[in-house]
Amino acid sequence: MPLRIPARMGGMDLQLLALLLVAVTLLVWRAVTRERREYAQFKRMRATASRQRVMRKWLVESVLVMGGLSAALLLATWDIVPEALGEAQNWEPIAASRDFFSGTSLGRGLAIGAAVGGAIALILPLVLLRRTDPAEVPKLGDIGALLPRTRGELPYGAGLSLSAGVFEELLFRLAFPALLFGIGLDAPIAFLVAAALFGLLHLYQKWVGVLAATVLGLIFTFLYLVSGSILLPIVVHALVDLRSLVLLPLLIGRVWSKTG
Repeated sequence: MPLRIPARMGGMDLQLLALLLVAVTLLVWRAVTRERREYAQFKRMRATASRQRVMRKWLVESVLVMGGLSAALLLATWDIVPEALGEAQNWEPIAASRDFFSGTSLGRGLAIGAAVGGAIALILPLVLLRRTDPAEVPKLGDIGALLPRTRGELPYGAGLSLSAGVFEELLFRLAFPALLFGIGLDAPIAFLVAAALFGLLHLYQKWVGVLAATVLGLIFTFLYLVSGSILLPIVVHALVDLRSLVLLPLLIGRVWSKTG
């Protein structure tokens, strides 16, 4: 797909490019060095108090770093967001999907069925595996150490899930696509690149985690483009993370019966 000639000329495009480079550099540095090093240390921790201290720090930093970065980028690109969304929605695969899901009874039925099926797919495996050793439960990526092990850790798991759902969606479904669109990429490519970046920033979960996060990023992108509302991917993203960081420890790890 060819590059679009930017409609914004001169300093504005250069400002967006500089802002994009700074944001990507910050996130890549955070993922490749700091997050990987801290996560490696976290995996060796056994004391609940130490784990809670680190999880509390991660939650605060999630709000300040991811929340602050998404707010700053959206402030700079707010006028571009609807333009990027509109062009991406005119892309033939997305336009056809929007017409199908909103304009036909079959499409609406399938959308409802997909929502119900997705909820069942998130919960049913946990119910079926509730008597399984938590260490033996299949996981998409190196996330075992993140799972709360006591009741005292559960609020941090919930907080991290909700903050990721809100701030990562604002960043990777709104801000980054708008930035990429503003410097000249076609909107569909801008959204795909943002989804790929979202996946790569899960490098600390190893390559299986990167692949899983990339697939999820593409799903969240599809939900946003088809619905036109950022609320849908925010809710789905938060539910996916709550499933891992709250439901899984409750149903399989049985943290409700443990103190801490």
